[in-house]
Parts: sequence; C-alpha cells; structure tokens
Amino acid sequence: MTRPALPLIGLSGRRWPAERIPLLDYTALHGEEVDLHLSEYPKMVERSGGLPVQLTHNTSPVDIVARLDGLVMTGGADADPALYGEEPHPELGRVERTRDDWELALIRAALDARLPMLCVCRGAQLLNVALGGTLIQHLEESDVHARWDLPRIDRCHAVRVAAGSRAEQLYGTETLTNSLHHQAVGRPGAGVVVTGTSHDGVVEAFELDGRPEVLAVQWHPEMLSDQVDPSFTWLVGEARRRHAG
Repeated sequence: MTRPALPLIGLSGRRWPAERIPLLDYTALHGEEVDLHLSEYPKMVERSGGLPVQLTHNTSPVDIVARLDGLVMTGGADADPALYGEEPHPELGRVERTRDDWELALIRAALDARLPMLCVCRGAQLLNVALGGTLIQHLEESDVHARWDLPRIDRCHAVRVAAGSRAEQLYGTETLTNSLHHQAVGRPGAGVVVTGTSHDGVVEAFELDGRPEVLAVQWHPEMLSDQVDPSFTWLVGEARRRHAG
C-alpha cells in the first residue's frame, strides 16, 4: 500500500555573512553567506505530522508557495522600521532588510494563494507590517516580555484569549506562554483581529478577518516541546486538508 504523502510545510529562515558565525574558517569562507534555520521548528512540524522543508532566499516566493501545503513564518531579528514609516528607536536591534523584503513577498504570496500560515514572533510582526500596520519598536519598562534571563521553555506569563476565536479553540480562554520579544504589534494592519493579549495589553495573538487559514502568535510555541503545540497541530491539519483537496 502506498503511504499517503505528508503535507509539505515551508519554514522561513535567515541568511548571514559567514563572518557572523563563530568557529567557521573565515579565510576560506570570506564573502560567503550561511543560511540559518533553528531546528525546533522542523522538529515541531514533524511531530505534528507534517513534512518540514527549510526555505532558501534563492526561490521565487510565488513559485515556492505554489508547491507548499502550509507555511511557518519564523522568529528572528527586528524588522526595519522604514517599512512602516518610522525612524529607528535607540533600542532597535540589528535589522536584516534583505530578509525583511523576501519574507514580506513570501507572506503576500501566501495570502494571495490562501495558504495555511502560522506566523511566530517576528513572523507575526512582519505579517502585521505586510497588512499596513506598525510595530512597537521597544516595550519600555517591560518586566514581562523580553525574558532573556529565563530558559526559553519557561511559561512565564499568561495570555488572555478572545471568545469565539481560533486561538480559543486551540488554547482555551487563557494560556501560559514563554516570552522572548522586545517588540510587538502597534497599530493593527488591515483585517487584523486581535485575539490574545497579555495583562498589560500587548498583542499576543491575532487572526485575519475572513481568513481562517492564518494564525499569528507573539510567543514561541516551537520551543514549548513538552507537548505538540496546538498551533502546529492546527497548521498541519489545515495543510493536510489542502493537500488532499
């Protein structure tokens, strides 16, 4: 019997100059670039029943989206504030504008194709920017969100979830999450429906009006590996239905 094909889930990633990677032979690799993909994303996709594929910037977003059954927009560097018409905040981290531009094109191609898409942390922020929204460049005086002092798997604060939302179906009315970000959604973009907030009102999850195939979360569910996270189960399920149809 032929084994059913697993749904193909694309994972975005970053590209750095080789000189930024410790222990590489800089003499031999001078001028070379390295594609980076954190392993927790494909591990969670595989555990959820999907077939993960790590995407390279040397692909047309439209062409690769046509081959995928689902997409994860992953975390990483701060987005360039010029993308939403602002000057850099003094606490802005190092931006990766080439990645920004490629991933914005990838998001727009996925939206056009109605591809099931899970956007994580930076991915959620970039989705909001793609829809015309803005970001809070730095959460001033926050003792909750940028918890670099804690293990990444530490569920350190609660997220209140809106009734009737996709997020509520997955997590219930409240969920505990890790928190590894100093930026957040500012002005919501077109069609953005906020469905999760922390106690101080920071946007922690959102969905899109009339687009049930899209979910965005500000925390890092791929790191909470004590169980298969509901967001990845949802994504792979949506991708499987698309693949079968």
